[in-house]
Amino acid sequence: MNRTRVKAALTSDTALDPIRIQGWVRTRRDSKGFSFLEINDGSCLKNIQVIVEHNSPAGALLKDIQTGASVEVTGALVESPGKGQKWEVKAREVTLFGTADPESYPLQKKRHSDEFLRTIAHLRPRTNKYGALFRIRSESAFSVHQFFRDRGFFYLQSPIITGSDCEGAGELFRVTTLPPFPPAGASKTDVFQEDFFGKEAGLTVSGQLEAELFTCALGNVYTFGPTFRAENSNTPRHAAEFWMIEPEMAFADLSDNMDLAEDLVKHMTRHVVEKCPEDLELFARFVDKDLMENLDAILNNTYVRLPYAEAVQILEKSGKPFEFPVKFGADLQTEHERYLCETHFKKPVLVYDYPKEIKAFYMRLNDDGTTVAAMDLLVPRVGELVGGSQREERYEVLHRRILETGMDPADYWWYLDIRRYGTVYHSGFGLGFERFLMMVTGVTNIRDVIPFPRTPKHLEF
Repeated sequence: MNRTRVKAALTSDTALDPIRIQGWVRTRRDSKGFSFLEINDGSCLKNIQVIVEHNSPAGALLKDIQTGASVEVTGALVESPGKGQKWEVKAREVTLFGTADPESYPLQKKRHSDEFLRTIAHLRPRTNKYGALFRIRSESAFSVHQFFRDRGFFYLQSPIITGSDCEGAGELFRVTTLPPFPPAGASKTDVFQEDFFGKEAGLTVSGQLEAELFTCALGNVYTFGPTFRAENSNTPRHAAEFWMIEPEMAFADLSDNMDLAEDLVKHMTRHVVEKCPEDLELFARFVDKDLMENLDAILNNTYVRLPYAEAVQILEKSGKPFEFPVKFGADLQTEHERYLCETHFKKPVLVYDYPKEIKAFYMRLNDDGTTVAAMDLLVPRVGELVGGSQREERYEVLHRRILETGMDPADYWWYLDIRRYGTVYHSGFGLGFERFLMMVTGVTNIRDVIPFPRTPKHLEF
């Protein structure tokens, strides 16, 4: 007899006998002559109720079955007379796999704060909220691959260890086999010659540069994997390890790039709405009362396209006392981004053509010589969700931009080569996967949408 998942049992069209359920006990209630066990196996939000008679062979184990214990129940799926549930299991056999000490098991039947649950991240997926969240995360990841496969993109596994800093911000984690302290008097170059790779290496901040190489051979590609940033920040929006979705398109300009970003966000959002309605309802009820209204705005609007200069003008005329001053040439802060999409336009906004001084070296210089063909997609509650650009395909311009930003062109010889041999105009972007999950669930802290968050001074689990 095969095991039946709780979700399959709860949605069954007919009674089943026999049936076998395996899972963890959420609660136990005792009555005269029998006990009720609420079993959950992670397949869905709802538990299935199991009735165990005290005088049955299965009843002999009840003294050891408490909240958190793992069990297998064999019995009959029968119609339930109780309210709010169609089926329940009448147990004939119960196998206890693992006990849970009721004095020390931290997930008793009460509300727990997110801060507390972060300290027991190995157990928090057993709660309703985090079980729902990580099912949504799984479905969202599937939707990414589905979207790109249906559009003829090829999936590229870009390297995690890299010798180049994509953003030029110097926030790489170092990867080394060297002892903690180099010999006295040794230069940096000499030291790294003795290292594993013979040069300084770090964890990647982006798969973009490698994706550009492949887009000039295979056409449209995308990467989807972990990225790392050694930024000493403890804000609710930043983590040291996070996942990025980074498509790259050959023969595509900035307008094509904005089209793709809008289509991807709508596709991923629609997938979650359609595939995870019960899990999403939990967040709409208990986390963000405006969640479904916000998701409707994301799904059913054409996104605003707004030049950076006009965005600054709107912010300057808003009369709102922003914490960070607004002026042309300054990067938009989260409060500015949220004002544009939540208050002024009340829907997602694509801001484009940023000043070159506040953007990365690889973004295509516009004809005005002062702005680059960059774009950011801003969404309610989160702010920037997507950042991208048309890439600089002209060798001379790119070489000059590398020098202007204080980097060495020799470190990017392979990147420049693509501009020497059959260069094409191309574009791409990065979508922060965790930020998408924050948007689609209403969760406000990035630590709560990552299974095991990595932040400054925090490397547990």
